[in-house]
Amino acid sequence: MRTAVTRRGIITGSAALGLTVFAAPLKAAAPEVQAITPQLIEAAIKEGKVVLYSPMDLPVGEKLGKAFEARYPDIQVQIERTGSERLFQRVEQEFASGIHAADVINSADASHFIPWKRNGWLAPFVSEDIARYFPPEYRDGDGMFATSRLWLSSIAYNTNLVKPEDAPQGFADLLQPKWAGKMVKGHPAYSGTIMTTTFQLVRELGWDYFERLSKQRVMQVQSSTDPPKKLALGERAVMADGNEYNVVLLKEAGQPVEPVYPAEGTPTISGPTGIFASAPHPNAARLFQAWLHTRQTQQFFIDFTAQYSVHAQVQAKPGRRKISDIKLMKEDPAGVEKMADEIKTRYARLFKV
Repeated sequence: MRTAVTRRGIITGSAALGLTVFAAPLKAAAPEVQAITPQLIEAAIKEGKVVLYSPMDLPVGEKLGKAFEARYPDIQVQIERTGSERLFQRVEQEFASGIHAADVINSADASHFIPWKRNGWLAPFVSEDIARYFPPEYRDGDGMFATSRLWLSSIAYNTNLVKPEDAPQGFADLLQPKWAGKMVKGHPAYSGTIMTTTFQLVRELGWDYFERLSKQRVMQVQSSTDPPKKLALGERAVMADGNEYNVVLLKEAGQPVEPVYPAEGTPTISGPTGIFASAPHPNAARLFQAWLHTRQTQQFFIDFTAQYSVHAQVQAKPGRRKISDIKLMKEDPAGVEKMADEIKTRYARLFKV
């Protein structure tokens, strides 16, 4: 029988970890900035492979992997994809068993990097682009990870089923009787996006909001990528949470969906990426991490995923809404880390899932 993994069981006192976006930084020497050199490329080619653990939609991860392989054709990218909360448990279980299969780790729940860093599982690496173009609040002060992408968890509706003037304008509107049995949302025990979203909504609106929402006969799915798909298919009229970027991509593809940026503010999620100290392909991991955070890769990534980049040189794709024009809820990874187990327990009890 598999033992459940809890964050508080893995680590306590995480607020003192030295993460600029999480807590006050530790007093340590700044990590050395590393360039993509011929020597690094040669060493990575000898390893021939890099293994990425990530919650990215598999088509997204595969497209990213193929882009890396096109740039470095002698290095294969192997992607292991699952929801962030499941990924967190998998990493803990693998390390407990002495299994070290992953080179690079990306999560949709930034709080995961708190215990990973505290446990000494991450290796420092700061590329030239990270050092020069990433704001301090979006990169670890000790060089253990950097924010590779930002995205939002919005409301959305099916335009064939809901008129614009009738659409919900905020989270409070979702509690109206007319939306009972017509909504879909993700699950915080599976999805890091929904875990982070749930934390922000509990902080801003209280558990009373979820108690009332749970009585609305909401369709429950796992990943944050599932609600936009259910919406586009017309299986539900309104998306109570889920990722905004899939809604944007579906709309651009001609599907009858429309995002709504809630009046209370839109939950914000960051996806950091780091390298494991036990990486079986350490040079390929460093090359991938450096490549991922270049301006060219970041621009390519946000253009085809409709997510956001914190790289100072990256521009929003023409025709898309800028994140600076959206009222946002503040992210707090340390708060999520402290509250994650409570969120899973209370949410499961309320929604009976």
